[in-house]
Parts: sequence; structure tokens; C-alpha cells
Amino acid sequence: MTLTRKSIETLLDLVENKLGCMEVHDREDARELAVLEKARRELLGESADAARGTVIAFPAGDAVTG
Repeated sequence: MTLTRKSIETLLDLVENKLGCMEVHDREDARELAVLEKARRELLGESADAARGTVIAFPAGDAVTG
């Protein structure tokens, strides 16, 4: 599976929206915040790759379950 530049931008917008609404009240919230910040950094990196025309492939077996 590959992600287009538009898909990466959409995911980045969603992550940033969630980050903007987060209120940290406990450890679970802090963990979720850290995961979202990491996802944001990764998406920004992939966005830069996509802008250069690099194809981003995600093998189907790499799904992460929460």
C-alpha cells in the first residue's frame, strides 16, 4: 500500500487537529499525546519525501493495533 501526498497531508491535518484539542489529565493522555507527536513527526518526514517524488510503501503486515 502506498500513500499519496494528499493522503499524507490529510492525515497530518487530522493528527494536528487532535493535538490541538488534547488536554492531558493523566498518564494515558500523556502517552496518547506522545504517540500523536511521534506520528506528526513521521508524517512530516514522509511529506517531505512525497514532495521529492519518493514512493512510500507500507507492507500490509505492518499494521499496529492499539
